[in-house]
Amino acid sequence: MEEHKIHTGKRFLLVTLLNIIITLFELVGGLLSGSLSLLSDAFHNFSDAFSIILSYIANRIGKRSPTVKNTYGFRRAEILTALLNSILLIVISAFLLIEAIKRFTHPEEVQGGVMFIVAVISFAANLLSTILMNHDSKHNLNIRATYLHLLSDALASIGVIISAVLIILFNIKWIDPLMTLLVSFYIIYESLPIVHKTFTILMEASPKLNFEDIKKDLLTIPEITGVHHLHAWLIDENEIILSVHVNMPDLPLSQTECVYLKIENILKQNYNVSHVTIQAECNRGRNTGLLLNEEKSFHSN
Repeated sequence: MEEHKIHTGKRFLLVTLLNIIITLFELVGGLLSGSLSLLSDAFHNFSDAFSIILSYIANRIGKRSPTVKNTYGFRRAEILTALLNSILLIVISAFLLIEAIKRFTHPEEVQGGVMFIVAVISFAANLLSTILMNHDSKHNLNIRATYLHLLSDALASIGVIISAVLIILFNIKWIDPLMTLLVSFYIIYESLPIVHKTFTILMEASPKLNFEDIKKDLLTIPEITGVHHLHAWLIDENEIILSVHVNMPDLPLSQTECVYLKIENILKQNYNVSHVTIQAECNRGRNTGLLLNEEKSFHSN
């Protein structure tokens, strides 16, 4: 685990340095060539460097052990960072969309040769950064948001290369803002699901679980006669937490623990629940619905 942290930290550092260099390189190239798509790529790379730094800090914070004040740990730090990074991408893309539309009505001269050379070098660096971050992006929403930043820049660089070739061969000036539009729309399209996912987690929305199926599975345990007040939420994109009230006969604690183990095994194996809190009751809440009804719950207390 410690070795994995070191490798992840080295990848973050290398990718950050690459993006700072690419940003400066593209900024100069964009100003010299007059290319909006190259300047937009520079802005994206600048946001990448900021995103990577935030992601690394959040990744380190998220690995801290739980404390008395934060009993579930600090993994929400990565969710917050993923949300911030995705919103930043959308804002930058929206700004570039406006600038691209302006370029359609007032086209500017673009130096295709400078644009092509800068774009090829930038693409190679962006591709390397994307490969470096791909390893951890599949199971971590925070790193995935950073990976998406890098992937979008690699795609943007391809767009700039194509634009430069068309400008050199056919002097098509409108291809530069068109490519900016396409890349910006793509980035917004890819960022919105991350915003939705992170917002869902932060709002304590339930994960994709079939509560009725959970109830049926728990009722297969002979000692359980009722299931109610079921809650489920996500700590991060992977860890599901669940609490449930179950009706049982008046059993000794030693037998109740055996029932608890059966419940935990069903929830872990069938529904990938990481942690469950169970409240056993004889008759209380037996006629209550599966989900919490605040008014009935209040009066029953």
